[in-house]
Order: sequence, then structure tokens, then C-alpha cells
Amino acid sequence: MQSRGCQGGPESPSRHPRLCLRLDSFSESSTVAASRYVVGIDLGTTNCTLAYVDTGVPDAEEATPVPFSIPQVVQPGIVEPRPLLPSFLYLPGASEMAAGSLALPWAPERDFAVGEFARNHGGLVPTRLVSSAKSWLCHPGIDRRAPVLPWKAPEGGRQVSPLEASTRYLRHLAEAWNHALAGKDQEHRLETQEIILTVPASFDAVARELTVEAARGAGFEHVTLLEEPQAAFYAWIDASRNSWRKQVSVGDAVLICDIGGGTTDLTLIAVSEEDGQLSLTRVAVGEHILLGGDNMDLALAHTVGQAFAAKGTKLDAAQQLMLWHSCRAAKEKLFTDATLTSAPVTVLGRGRSVIGGTLKSELTRAEVERVLVEGFFPVCAREATPMRSRAVGLQELGLPYASDPAITKHLAGFLTRHQEVLAQRAGGKKGKKIAHPTALLFNGGVMKAGPLQQRVVILMNQWAEKLGAGPVKVLQENDLDLAVARGAAYYGLVRRGKGVRIRGGAPRSYYVGVETSLPAIPGARPPIKALCVVPFGMEEGTEGDVPGQEFGLVVGEPADFRFLGSTARRTDTIGTMVEEWEDEITELSPLTATLPATGEQGEGLTVPVHLHSKVTEVGTLELWCISRDGKQRWKLEFNVREQHE
Repeated sequence: MQSRGCQGGPESPSRHPRLCLRLDSFSESSTVAASRYVVGIDLGTTNCTLAYVDTGVPDAEEATPVPFSIPQVVQPGIVEPRPLLPSFLYLPGASEMAAGSLALPWAPERDFAVGEFARNHGGLVPTRLVSSAKSWLCHPGIDRRAPVLPWKAPEGGRQVSPLEASTRYLRHLAEAWNHALAGKDQEHRLETQEIILTVPASFDAVARELTVEAARGAGFEHVTLLEEPQAAFYAWIDASRNSWRKQVSVGDAVLICDIGGGTTDLTLIAVSEEDGQLSLTRVAVGEHILLGGDNMDLALAHTVGQAFAAKGTKLDAAQQLMLWHSCRAAKEKLFTDATLTSAPVTVLGRGRSVIGGTLKSELTRAEVERVLVEGFFPVCAREATPMRSRAVGLQELGLPYASDPAITKHLAGFLTRHQEVLAQRAGGKKGKKIAHPTALLFNGGVMKAGPLQQRVVILMNQWAEKLGAGPVKVLQENDLDLAVARGAAYYGLVRRGKGVRIRGGAPRSYYVGVETSLPAIPGARPPIKALCVVPFGMEEGTEGDVPGQEFGLVVGEPADFRFLGSTARRTDTIGTMVEEWEDEITELSPLTATLPATGEQGEGLTVPVHLHSKVTEVGTLELWCISRDGKQRWKLEFNVREQHE
């Protein structure tokens, strides 16, 4: 990963676009407050949704978020509104689709499809289907601005970057809103409204900034980021109205178990008392776990593939992709319609037998529940930890899925890492502090399945009983597909002084690496210390100098910077220096920057500086290096692009 700096002098030319850690806010509260609509957007791995509050209607004080039905192509030449916009992009080959087949009212010449038709038709031609763009967007091992999707597209096939795919989903939402709701009223266009855009709590600073950049690419002017588990909790508060205060009490610790198409996202929210009122604080978030519905679809495809193999039918790579998408569709049908006992699975034949050689099977409800419950939610001990398999020397490039599919083990590991926080926050019998959640809220499309919820509840209660705690309270949410968008819109109202706010701030501690000043040793580089520049929980809109010693900043030539993060070290304060950090702090991106030299400075000089950090209102980060006399300021800009000569 490459980067370069700015703000201290003239910028050197760059042949590539760049992503800035600068993480600037680009919303002005005075402007945002004037927008009529408050909009929540869930940019999901599997589906995108949008909900809004119209503050211009009578009784707006009592308004609740309303889902927006999204017009999209559902069949060639047919456009209809749907509550969900599937996060799929289909890129047809030349002359594949008849003229006008993918036309939209606002784009009559559209030559690609986003949404329901893209998902359904693309499942038959998966090498032209972009899926899981959100998972690719947070993958540091690839150039996220490069056209790499579909990942296994044929040579010469159309491809887009993860960033561009995400931008197209957001742009489709904007165009659909402007067509169906704003009309000719420029003030009501989606781009000018206050928008709350959600991200996984486990997204690091680079992934958050990429999400902001996708929003900018879609034309959005006023965007604030919100963590998806918090959005789900806001939706529950809104749906509960004032009764939420009767369902949780002081000392409760609520576990939000958010499992979507791409990630398992775990969050703890503590309930306390402040000035006689209940107060909510997000006290812990999990690591980024690439484990969710995509993995489950692959497991189901493996099961059906084995059945085909037992009958003497071996699938090629293209058919395996097709089977994966067909199993996803079958699973969703079974999750959606409780009356079904099975759902069909179809794979087209090869070569001249594309139609005549179609392979058919089915997934039964019992089979799906067995594979998913026992494979992904096995019974395990509270002390269990996820398996870490030894890496094979050569690996196929792709998404870095979690090596252990047992979500329950990841959950146990999360609770173990944060047991000190739980012991401080959660109440137990007769006032005894017990390191276990007292309440549970589900979110994410995967958790719509009753048997999966039941397994988690049973296991959580088993763990609680062994710890001497009572059973967990399950907080009911009726629509897991729309909860995040609804909760995001509610948070927009909170930002305007209405409703209940969850305090949280930065979801992890952030550090920069500082090279130790030691004599040179042959064959060894000086060790790196981790300097905390943003502590866990640093509130949005706050900033401060990093106290302590000055540091030497290399200017005028390329220099390596280390950027690190931790969800485990919660007590570090701004300025904390950590010498032995490998077990609790992870490196987020290797960085190289050339900071410009100015005035009498020459190349390769070291300038004494102190550091200044800020968490913006948007929910992203700024880091500045300021010279001793305060006259020069450098702001590091981190490029997520690979440098290719």
C-alpha cells in the first residue's frame, strides 16, 4: 500500500488516485439541519435498504422511520419497487441482452443491472455477476480501486472495482429516490439530505474511509457513518417506544449478535444511570470476522455437490459457482416461507447441453438446518476459542474468510476477551458481578432463521448457568432486513436532539508505529513501539494533542509509516506507548509516504514534530504532524492502491 502526504508544501505528482486517512468531515451541521428528510442507508453485503423520516409533515415530532421501496429491474424490461435492493451487479456480455432490457425510467440506455434481476439472472452466469462487494471493499490484500470483480471473470470480460460496485449501489438508491420521491424538487433530492450510512462495527479506518468515498462518488453531500449493530439497537428502541426502559435496566449488558451475508459483527452495549435516567454506551466491538451467509451458502453448495458426485456427476468450476448462487436462493426461500419443506436447486449443463443437461436437486429444510446449525453454531464451551489453521504456503487469492466456521466459538472468544468489561458492567444475582451478557438482540439476514436464534439462546443460557447468572433476555426485533436502515434514520433524529443516544466513539484504539532509537545491529531493524493516537471510545467531534515527547518526522523522501489498531486494549489513553504489542495490537495497513520538504529543508531531513489527532463528526479519523514552531503541518494521506510500475 502506498501513500503520500500533503498540507505541508506542494504535492508531488501521483499516477494513482489515493485514499486519505485524513478522514475529513464533509457535512456541515447547519446545512444538514435544514434538510427535510433524514435518511438511513444500509449498504449491505447481500441487500441494501433505505429508510427515512419526513420532518416536514404534521406531527413530525412523533414520526418514525419509513422504509423506501426501491424501483429496480426485476425481469428484462420490467421495473418494479422492492423493499430490498439486492447487492448484486450484473455486467452482461456484448449483445447478451436485448436493447432496453435493463432500462430504468431515469436511465433508458443502462447496460448493467443492479438488484433483483442481477441476483437472479447472475446466478445462472456467475462469471458476470459482482457479489460480496462489501467484503472485498474491506480486504486489505487487494487494490480496492482496481477492476477485479467479478473475481473469476473470463478474460476480456467486464469488471469493476469493489469501490465502484459500492458506488453504483448507492447511486442506484439516489436515482430511485429522486425519480420516485423527489421528482423535480431539487431540495428533496437524496444527495442533499442528511444521510446516515452504516458500516460494520469491525470496519477499520481504511474501510470506513472507502465507504465515505463511495458515498461521495454517488454524489452524497452530507454523510455520517454509524455502526450497524448500534443501528439495529436504535431500531429496537424506536420500535419499542418508551417501553424499552422497562425491558432493560441499570447493570444490563446487551450483546448484539449481527450476522449478515459477509460478516459476523459482535457488539456490547452497557445500560447505566446518569442523572436519574437510563444511559446507553457501546463498550466493546469484535474483530472483523469474514464469516456469514456467504460461507453458509458455500457449505450448502458443498452438500449438494457431494450428492451430485455420488450419482457420478462432477461439476466444473463455473457450475460450482452456479450451484453456490442456486443454494443461496434456495436457502432464502426456506428462510422466508416457513411453510416450505424444500426448495429447488438448479445448475445448467455444459457446452451444447446447456438446457438439456440441466442438473436439478433440492435442499430440504431439515438438511439446511442440519448443515447450518451443526456446522456454524455447534455447541461449545464458554472457554472455547476459534481454531487457527496453519497457513498453506501457496494460496489461491480471494477473500480472507475466517478459518473456523464455528460462529459460536468466535462468540465465546469475544466474550472472553471482554470479560473484564462485562464484569464491570453486568449485574448478577444478589449484586454479584458476572462476566456475561444479560440481554441479547439479533440482527442480520442469517439470524432470521429461528433454529439459529434458538441455538444461540440455548448456548448463551448454558454459559450463564455455569457462571451463576440468570437466563438472557431476548430483545425482539420484527424485521431484521430493514432494522439497520430504520435505526440509522432514527439516529439522524438523535443527531437533531430527538430520541435516545448511544455513546460510543471510536470502536477501537488506533496507533502509529514509532521506531526505537537504538544503535544499528547487522541483520536487524530497530523494534517498533505502538503510540496510541486515538483511544477506544474517543467521541466523534473531539480532538487533542498527543502528549509527551516530540518525534522526528522524515520529510523529502519516502518513509515507512505503521498504522495499527486494537479492540482488546481499552484502557490505553492518547499518548500511551506500547513496547510489546504483537499479541493485542494488529497492523492494519503497511504504508509508505513522501512528505514534502519546504523552505530551507532538504531531502531526507528529520523535522521535530508533535502529533494531533481527531475523530470527525462523520466518524472517521485525522492525524496531523505539527512542527515545533507550529508553522508547518503535515496530514498523512494513506493510499489503498497497490503501486504498480
